[in-house]
Amino acid sequence: MKQNFIGALCALAVMGGAFAQTPKKPAAKPAAKTAPAPAAEEKDAATLEFEKFRAEMEESNPAELFEMKGEEQWKTKRGPKNVSLAESCDLGQGVGKVEGAYVKMPRYFADADAVMDAERRIVWCMVEKQGFKFDEIAAKPFANANFTPDITNLVTYVAGHSRNMKIAVPLKDPKVREAYETGKAMAAYRAGPYDFSCNTCHGSDGKRIRMQNLPNLGTAAGAMKGVQGWPGYRMTGGVMLTHQWRMGDCFRQQRFPQPKYASDAIAYLLTYMIGNANGQVYKGPGIKR
Repeated sequence: MKQNFIGALCALAVMGGAFAQTPKKPAAKPAAKTAPAPAAEEKDAATLEFEKFRAEMEESNPAELFEMKGEEQWKTKRGPKNVSLAESCDLGQGVGKVEGAYVKMPRYFADADAVMDAERRIVWCMVEKQGFKFDEIAAKPFANANFTPDITNLVTYVAGHSRNMKIAVPLKDPKVREAYETGKAMAAYRAGPYDFSCNTCHGSDGKRIRMQNLPNLGTAAGAMKGVQGWPGYRMTGGVMLTHQWRMGDCFRQQRFPQPKYASDAIAYLLTYMIGNANGQVYKGPGIKR
């Protein structure tokens, strides 16, 4: 059954969850008059002040330092096979080409027979092309105060080469569309001790937790808020973090078991979210609170 499949894919090893599914409603008849445009989002004083602070910080964004390190690692021969990613890794635009690659992922890669987001694809290249061990990469995949993994630098470098480009996930590809639909179902899956789903926080407009406004990831504008600025330099802790980290942190906050690093589950959720942001302009690696 589809419900069991989604539950297994999410690896939600908890009891009492329910698969939230809304019955389809008959299509409404077209309105006689064009509906008025939605009102612009109202921002409170705290949000405006933080956006002002973030804009000032962006002028000297530390993410640039990680981009520079990532470029070095992309072009350097490394690993047991002593090859560079620049001469071996195809991100969908041709071997070694990074320009515009980030905004066109997740996408299906025939050589891996999988839909992959940028981080997952680079890890695959490090393992298959350079000879690194996946388990060693997955043992410490995210940055902390004393350590930044190579993959974080590499993802930041690749993302920087899609700066000011439009998101263009190839949803017409049947494999990508299937991943998108699975991700959409996963976002609605409720489980865990709080009976939460992704949509509990990110499935409708006007929600917030304390000072944090929560975007509706089912809309283009809301999904873009979930995409924008990742990978991002987090001022809390002073570390560079990726989208894979952010998705895992959402699992943590829902009290779900942590997903496997670079897994199908995260790739499918990212396909749903980033796919919903298609046509929106990505501004590159950013800065986060």
